[in-house]
Amino acid sequence: MQAAHRAAPWIVTSDDHEVANDYASDVDERLAPDFATRRAAAYQAFYEHMPLRLPAPRSFGTLRIFQRHDWGRLARFHLLDDRQYRSPLACSKPGRGGSNVVLARACAELRDPRRTMLGAEQEAWLAQGLSSSRARWNILAQQTLMAQSSGVPVRSPDDGRFWTDGWDGYPAARRRLLDTLAKSRARNPLVLSGDVHTFYAAELRRDVARPVSKANPVIAAELCGTSVTSSSRPQARTQDNVERNPHILYGRSDRRGYMLLDVTPAETNARFMALDDVRDARSGQSVLSAFAVQDGRPRIVRG
Repeated sequence: MQAAHRAAPWIVTSDDHEVANDYASDVDERLAPDFATRRAAAYQAFYEHMPLRLPAPRSFGTLRIFQRHDWGRLARFHLLDDRQYRSPLACSKPGRGGSNVVLARACAELRDPRRTMLGAEQEAWLAQGLSSSRARWNILAQQTLMAQSSGVPVRSPDDGRFWTDGWDGYPAARRRLLDTLAKSRARNPLVLSGDVHTFYAAELRRDVARPVSKANPVIAAELCGTSVTSSSRPQARTQDNVERNPHILYGRSDRRGYMLLDVTPAETNARFMALDDVRDARSGQSVLSAFAVQDGRPRIVRG
């Protein structure tokens, strides 16, 4: 970590495990009555120990983490916070908060258009930042997989089996974000994701049940990095998931590592870097797969 700090500047955001697993706004898995106090203490620890470019908050009851950074005219980084302002997770198990895996037809709450992932203020802030951007690349750095990822084939909005902690638990909010990206005409939107302990490369469009067309274009590419050391699910399950969701072009959950991007005016090249053995500090590493997104063309091509 110290070597990484010496080598490059850092832009960081947080997710659930800085506070509590699968929390949403001021609700945790246990529905603990003192969770707001615990969250404030966690935000204070995050603020005091991470390399942040944030003003001192008046209170750690809330901490504005979303921010924007321009890298000259090459890239604008829109750093999002999808934990602090989101609606409570849909269709949690009785007496619990936190995530669940649900059939869309059995969870009407999923389709409630009032549900939000970012909150109204952050949605407006993002829309303004996209519409005013003059950067070649508009990079949305955010917490979890945005591409729809159903455990069964999807043919209509009522189909699908979804994990509710990710963007699949907030389909109306995801649709608003994609609409905002398209309406803004910001150049080359690229979504960077994490959380799910899996490498993914995906193409984002409004309706994944219909083929790509002029009326249903690819709006943005998504690249998702895996965990550096924490384990994940078997690769066979991930491969099944890729085959059920053709807009997800690639998925690997059996290797640990990180994602490395080279951003140039002409294209962004992404390399998924895999470690040989995460238990060995001297571990070697190699390029597991590589992808490219070209200027003006949101489709992903293999590098």
